[in-house]
Parts: sequence; C-alpha cells; structure tokens
Amino acid sequence: MSALFSISSSAGSYPVHIDQGGLAKLLAGRQQDIVIADSYFASALPIHSGSVRSVLFFEASEAVKSLDFAPTLIEQIRRAGATRQSHLIAIGGGIIQDLTAFAASIYMRGASWSYVPTTILSMVDSCIGGKSSINVGPYKNLVGTFHPPKAVFVDPAFALTLPLDQQASGIIEAAKICFCRSPASFQAYLSSNPHPGMSTAALTLLVSQSLEAKKWFIEIDEFDRKERLLLNFGHTFGHAIESASHYGVSHGIAVGLGMLCALNFARQSSPGTDLYFGASMVSQLEEHIGMMLRSVPNLGHQLAALSLGDVLERFESDKKHKQEHYVLVLVETSGQVAVRDVPRTQETRQRIMNSIQNVVDSYI
Repeated sequence: MSALFSISSSAGSYPVHIDQGGLAKLLAGRQQDIVIADSYFASALPIHSGSVRSVLFFEASEAVKSLDFAPTLIEQIRRAGATRQSHLIAIGGGIIQDLTAFAASIYMRGASWSYVPTTILSMVDSCIGGKSSINVGPYKNLVGTFHPPKAVFVDPAFALTLPLDQQASGIIEAAKICFCRSPASFQAYLSSNPHPGMSTAALTLLVSQSLEAKKWFIEIDEFDRKERLLLNFGHTFGHAIESASHYGVSHGIAVGLGMLCALNFARQSSPGTDLYFGASMVSQLEEHIGMMLRSVPNLGHQLAALSLGDVLERFESDKKHKQEHYVLVLVETSGQVAVRDVPRTQETRQRIMNSIQNVVDSYI
C-alpha cells in the first residue's frame, strides 16, 4: 500500500509520500544535498559515495535538540559547503527533525529541507506542519520556528527497527490526533486495531489516517492560533512529566499520561460529570491509552522516581500559560476538546497535583 497527498502552507504546498523503499529513490542524484541523520543509522542508510554532498550524523538526544547545540550543527553545515541554495535532508525521529528544521530556517536566512521520519511518532504526527521546537536549558520546546519542508517521505518499514515501547509512543500520538479531529476519525483509528508490533501494512494505514486528520488542523490554522492548539491535548501535563523524568519517559508515553491527567482534572473541575466520562468515546480513549501504557516496560519504576513537586514546577513554566491563567486543552461535558483559561489559584494547583498523583499512582 502506498499513498500520496499534499499539504498546503504559506510557503507553498508540499507532497507527502507514504511508501516502502522511498528513501533510496529520494537519495538518488542529490549530489548537492546535505543529509543530517540519526547516528543509529550510520551503517544502514543507502547512501553511496558521491550521491550527496555530505552526511552529518548526530545522536538523537534531548541535549542535541537544544539552543546550545544548534550552533554546532550550523557550523558543520557551513564546513560541508552549504550555500543558501543548498538542500538539507533530515533522516531520523522528531529530535533530528526539530534540529534540522530549526537550522534550515535560520541558516543564511532560510534553506530548504526535506524529511524522512524513522519513528512512528514522527511518521504519524510531527513530519507535517513545519514546526520546530528546541529546548533551552531545563525548558522543553521553549523556542522554535515555522519552516515547512519541501517534501516528506514516509517509509513505514523503518518502524521494524523500533522497540515496542517506542512503537506505543507513536501510536498514542496518532490516537490523540484522531480523537481531537472528530468522533468519526477516532472510530476509524480504533477500527484499524492499532498496537505495538502491528504489521507494516496496518501501520501504513494508521500513518495515513493520522496524517489526514492532522492535515485539517495545519491547513486551517498553520501558525497555532486557534484550531491547531487543540493538538496540545495532553501536552501540558505530558511535557511536565517528560522533562521531570529527565526524558526517561518518552514523549508519546508522557502525552498519553498527560491526556489521562487532563481528563482527571476535568472530572475534578466539573463535579457530576462522571456519567459522561464513564461513557462515550472518552472511556474508549482511556481504555486504549491504558492498554498502550501497560505495554511499556519499567514505566512504573520511572513514575515512582518522579518528584511531583518537580513535575508541578515544570507544569507552571509551560510556554502556553498566561500570567493569570493556565492554558489547558480539556475535554468538556459536550465531548468536545477545547482550549480553556483556568485561573492560577491554589485550588487549581491542588487539582493539578491531584490529577498527576492519581494517574501516576495508577501505573506504579
């Protein structure tokens, strides 16, 4: 199975190819291009002598996806002979994507780039939309740019290299996107029976479903002003858990925990809604995310080691908040996902802490 569709952006439309074996086709005859790749693939990429100008390998770690490290990459791009007309090709997961997109957006005021995602999380989510997010010190994704790629090439066969917990991480992100898009999108997602270890053909379908759902958000709201903000569901709680664990809890797993925290917070904030939250597709989401989280080895030990005070401190510093309000994406009693301003009060902080504690306790 293969698929091809396009994403419209302010910089023009770009194609998304979902097909096995696309990487070799992409790299053929790209003598002027510079490849920036995850060092995990240093001995496995089909890159032949003279096929590209240069290949730069980096370890995919949160330390690399940082404002401190970005100058190192830019210097290496310059030493490789890149001009403003050069094209960068990112091969890796979200960290390599963020680093490459950020560097491309500022190198000589803007170089073009294309992307080959190699994790399920980047295949189903971050590969489209053009956002880069870079860490600054202890603050996750504090800076970044919008700089759409020229093309995206998704080869689901890369997922065969991933451990099951990383597969779960990506599948959870797909669940979030489809849930936020519409009940029909989420039911279509569930009908594909997503789970770690799913076949390449089933994964190809899942990637297509998730990207088609996300396409609506990024085309209607490219710069995160309204509808696209809904895709932050689970991220405010999730980023706090992820960074407080020193990234021992991976992004998609943290987002799954964050969605459960957001639902728990909504229950506390709206007494009498348990009947709603115990029915409908919300309960389907909770059951599905719980199943995915239980497939993650050592998650209980990682959560037991968390300092809840540290989690709350990182929650407080999230860049989406306002001076007098927390900005949260919550599921309302209508079943709609909505962005809400929640007053920064001691009562709210206690509900936030209770939500985190309740979810963490469920998986220790």
